[in-house]
This record gives sequence, C-alpha cells and structure tokens, in this order.
Amino acid sequence: MALGAEAAPSAGTPPGYVSERVCGECHAGVTRAWQTSHHASAMQTATRRTVTGDFSAGTVGDGADSVRLAQQGDAFYAWARDADGQRRKHRILYTLGVSPLQQYLVAAPGGRLQTLTIAWDVRQRRWFSLAEPDAQPGDAMHWSGRYRNWNLMCAECHTTGLRKGYDGATDRYTTRWDALGVGCQACHGPGQAHVNAAHRGNKVPMPVLQTAQGHAEGQVDLCARCHTVRSRLVEADRPNHPLLDQFRPEVLREGLYFPDGQQQGEVFEAGSFKQSRMFAAGVGCTDCHDPHSGKLKREGNATCTLCHSAAGNPRFPTLALKRYDDASHHQHQPGTPGSDCVDCHMPTRTYMGVHARRDHAIRIPRPDLSDELGAPNACDQCHAGRGKRWAANALAGRPLPPADTQYDFAGTFLRARQGDVATTGDLTRIVTDRTRPTIIRATAVDLLGSLGADIPEAALRDADPLLRSYAAAAVAAGHGSKEALIDLLNDPVRAVRMAAARSLLTLGQSVPSGHALAYAVALDEYKQAQSVMADFPSARLNLALLARDQGAVDTAIDHLQSALRMDSRFEAARLELARQQAALGDATQAETTLREGLPLTRKPAELQLALGTLLSKAGRFAEAERAFAAAVRANPAAARARYSHALVLLRLSRWTEAGTELQALRAAFPDNADVAYALVVLWIQSGQTATARAALPELMHAHPDDQRLRRLWMQLGAP
Repeated sequence: MALGAEAAPSAGTPPGYVSERVCGECHAGVTRAWQTSHHASAMQTATRRTVTGDFSAGTVGDGADSVRLAQQGDAFYAWARDADGQRRKHRILYTLGVSPLQQYLVAAPGGRLQTLTIAWDVRQRRWFSLAEPDAQPGDAMHWSGRYRNWNLMCAECHTTGLRKGYDGATDRYTTRWDALGVGCQACHGPGQAHVNAAHRGNKVPMPVLQTAQGHAEGQVDLCARCHTVRSRLVEADRPNHPLLDQFRPEVLREGLYFPDGQQQGEVFEAGSFKQSRMFAAGVGCTDCHDPHSGKLKREGNATCTLCHSAAGNPRFPTLALKRYDDASHHQHQPGTPGSDCVDCHMPTRTYMGVHARRDHAIRIPRPDLSDELGAPNACDQCHAGRGKRWAANALAGRPLPPADTQYDFAGTFLRARQGDVATTGDLTRIVTDRTRPTIIRATAVDLLGSLGADIPEAALRDADPLLRSYAAAAVAAGHGSKEALIDLLNDPVRAVRMAAARSLLTLGQSVPSGHALAYAVALDEYKQAQSVMADFPSARLNLALLARDQGAVDTAIDHLQSALRMDSRFEAARLELARQQAALGDATQAETTLREGLPLTRKPAELQLALGTLLSKAGRFAEAERAFAAAVRANPAAARARYSHALVLLRLSRWTEAGTELQALRAAFPDNADVAYALVVLWIQSGQTATARAALPELMHAHPDDQRLRRLWMQLGAP
C-alpha cells in the first residue's frame, strides 16, 4: 500500500496550543515525573531508542498471517499481506504503547495509519499475535482493515491536540496532532493563554485536577475521556467542559460488563470506578495515583491503608477502624498471593493478549454468586482448581454487609438482559434510588427501555446528566413523559439534548412552536455527533436511522450501504437495509441482502430469522421453515425464532412438530398470550377440538384480557 501523493498523519499545532517543551521550562519537576509515565510514551516516532521489539527475529507467525521483520540501518520494516492479499514491505513509522506490550504503525492510503497484527510482549520479550482467527484480507478486523485503523481506534487517546480530519464523502483522513503521547495540554487544555500571561508577569492558572472530597467526579470525568468506553460527540476535545458535552459514556451493557458490573469487555477503568463506594465517598484518581507519573503514590497495601486501617482517615469518618492489612481480615499469610488488597478487591482481566487490568469497582468478592450470574470472582484467579463452590464455602462464615448494594442489582440485570418483563418493578426501584451509583441507575433505565417499560419521570429530571441522557433515550423504546422530553431540549448538557430530540423524532411527537428552534438545534447536534464518527460503521447506521425517521429513505439506504462497505459483517446495518428494501416493495433485493450476509456472519440467528420472516410474508413457507430452523439451531434460547418456527410449522400442517415447540414455549413463558393462542389454534386446526375446549378455560383465566382466546371459545360453541 504505497502512499503515493497522500500525506501520512503528522504534527501540526492547533490554535491555542504550545510546545510541550515550553511547559517544562517552568514546570521542570512535574515534567520529569511525566517523562517516566506511560502517557509520555503512548505514541512515539519509531527509532532505535523507542522500538522495543526484536526486528532481527525474521519471520513471525505461520502461514498467510506471518510477518517478516527486518531492521535496515535506523529504520524498521515489516512484510505483511495487505487488503488485496499481496505481501508488501512497510516501514514502521510509529510505536504505540510502551508496556506491557508495544504495537507498530505503518502508513496506508487515505491518510491512514494501521496497527500491525503482531505486537511485542515487553515483559516476556517475545512476539505474539493479536489477529482475529478468521480475519481475511479485506475484512474490517484484518490488520489492514477499519477496526485496526489508528485514526479511528487509537489516535485520540495516544496524542495531544488531535484533529482527526475525516472526510466522510471520500473516506479519507487529514489527521494532525499537537504532540505525540498524552502531554500536559491533553489534561490541562491549550496552554498559550497561560504562557502569554506568564510572560507578562500575570497569573492565569491552568485547570488543576481536584483531589479534595467533593471534586472527585470532575477529576474522574476528565480521566474518563480516555479511560472509559464512550462515543465522541464533538470533533475536538474541550478539557474544561463537562464530559457529556463531549462524550456519551457507556453504561453496564451486556458484553461490556457482567451482570454484577465486573469488567468483561475492554472497558478501561472509569466505568468500574464509578460503581465503587470510594468514588461515592469523594475519592478521585489522584488519591491513589500520581497525576504526572501515573504511578501509585505508595507501594503495595500502603495505598489502601492510608484510609483502611485502625487509625482511619478524617476525610472518611464512617470507615470501620480495624486492621485490614492483617491475616484476620484477608485470610492469607502476609507476603503470599491473596494478602495484597488488590488481589481480592481488584481482580484482573487480560486484554490485548498480555495486558492484565484491574477492576476498579473495588468490591467484596462474592464467589457464592458466580454460578447464578455467570460472572467471575477474585477467588478463582488464585484457586481456579478448587472451583467456585469451594470458594463460596470458604467465605460462608464471614459476615457480608447488610443489603449489599454492590451486588443486589445483579440478578435483576441478568434477568432483564434475558428479556424478563417481570423485572420492571425492581428496575424502577433501582432507577429512583438516589443512594445508588448513577451508572447503575442509568443501566437500569436503559434496561427499562429495552423492555418497552415506563420510564420514571424522576429519571428525566434527575440532577445527573448521565441518567437524564439514558432516560431520554429510553423513552423512545418504552413509555415516558413527552413534556419532560420537550423540556430537555434546552438542557445545558449536549448528550441530554441530543437524546431528547432523537426520542421525540422516533416517537413522531409534535413539538410546540416555542421549542421548535431548540428541537432543530438538538437534532443537528445529534447529526453532527454521528458525522464526527462517520468513519465508524455504527455511526453510519445511526445516520441511516435518523434519515429514515426524517423521511429521507434514499439517504438512509446510502448510509447503510456505506456501513456495509466499511464492514461487510455489520449485522445490524444489514438487517436494517433489508427492512428498508422490503418496505420499499423490493423483497427480492431484501432477500439478496440477507443471503449475502449469511456466509459472512459469525452469529447467523438474526439474519436467518429476518430471512424466514421475509419468506413467510411472501408465502414461501417451506423455505421460511428452513430459515427459522437454522435460526433456532444458531441460538436455541431465542424465543422469537422458536415461536416463528412453530407458526410456520403450523402453516405447513406439521402438527406434531409445531405442538412440541409451542408446548415447550408455553412451559418456558407461561405469561405469553401469543403462545397460548397459537397452541389453541393448532389444536383446532389439527382436529383436536376436545383438547382445545378443555384447555381454554384455564388459558382464558391466565390471560383475561386476551379477546382472541374468548373468540375461539365462542367459535367452539362454548357458552
């Protein structure tokens, strides 16, 4: 992939920024501390000094995914298969990270930098692969593909003063940065005004990370700009603005977090820490970490015993005063694994192959809940051979805090993720409980929306913008106060305004003339936020859904097709494209769209379900049955696929098979009136009228509001 005339990303100081060297002229001490940090080395020009990998290793890896390495003078090179499958020579331009692993960046067309699939394990001094097992050249997950693109995936957290410069029309970048690595101005903001004032002998303070109680939230939000999973809302960072004016952080969603809030996906630290009692008490990042070196301020358990000790800490007068760093508390011999506070209260999970990251929710381990929740526990990390039950029994005699709110939501979240509508009451109680961490309350309101439930108005008017934004978004899927949504169009926080406007559009809700301008502005903010991330396929999907709801179907289809060109495996975009094609009356093209996705997807259940639905509507019941059966095989727990399969079996007069499936669904979902109705229809159509007549009274009693069952009762001649 030769660059030709295209320029690779490069330095270019934006307005208001100064050279990092200028900061060091007055702030030498903190600069020296920063120079030892991982932040300072987050991205560097590839030189003999900065490259830690062994480029004399020759060929690394096997077969088609192997990479040949070489150093020629002061330059480093790699030969790897490109997007077209051809092996080419690439010069290593930059390093990414410094420990425990280091990755390497090469230039690609369109102003891109790409991360090679191989990475260097700094501690073990070996090469290892980060390749997806089935990522072929041309795939989005191949090293040359979109999800290995530095401009999109890495740049904003590995540079200072970044301007991504993405052009959605051409799918190209003109990326510039003020400095490589995370420098002073990444946290403190542009420094030119501060420097100018200093030269005039005036004092213009730079923003300082607050560490005193009551200021933890602002400090953690500042770090969360990189140390959490979030969506970007604006092109350039605004260090002194609220987090939700710039980003929308993710809550405890499936795939990112286990039901009890433990880290699962690569979520970094802030989302975990915001669940902790320490955060609620006013503890911030710099209470434990030096803000410039990033290192812990104290070694080992001394970090924790500054507060958790027999002497206590006057900042936290409610802490129990006792010896925590003692075998009587941690039940391990001092100096052995398990005796460090973090071993039990901050278990690790490994990302990027070798990077073990600690969960910052800082909880009491609960191995007794592991089986129920399908979540890990700290005990298993050291005692894996003994099993969860052994660990649960070992802790059985230890008292747990009453009404342990660090875990009591977990079972509700698990059932809600599985679609259990009976959880709505518990979810509502969690949402309205102001004593709980906001991230947990926001997760509960998000789950209420997914279940189509009522969204408490109190959540829409809550003091915390995270909860307001998720509540506003949830109203579109559930039910809630339209008046409160309209009020939120003038919310001071961008993420809230956007969510309110987007929900009002989805609901087709008319907006009073006095709010029309605010509505238009908030919708434009939403569109701009998606455009900022339009190099991400999911943002193209969001733009498509926005265009669809605004009646611009052709624009919507263009965005969906762009999303699939970016990532042919992007199932949500493929499903939506097929839906829109079918809605336009082009069932043939919709079928083609779905069938083209089947060989590509790793999880075919949803595509097969959509295909079966499309074929069933066309009266092609035998083909539909095969698609529904494939959906059930791909995901046997998918109730909707099983129900659709049963209905088409009924259509095909395959009574025994349909009856078996419907009876199983009835047992699993006794509250579902649709299943009960389909079962009675099956009995009637298959000539089992006596069975239908005998079962109907009980079914009508179980579903008193279902008029379909009553009509069948009358059809059978019952009084």
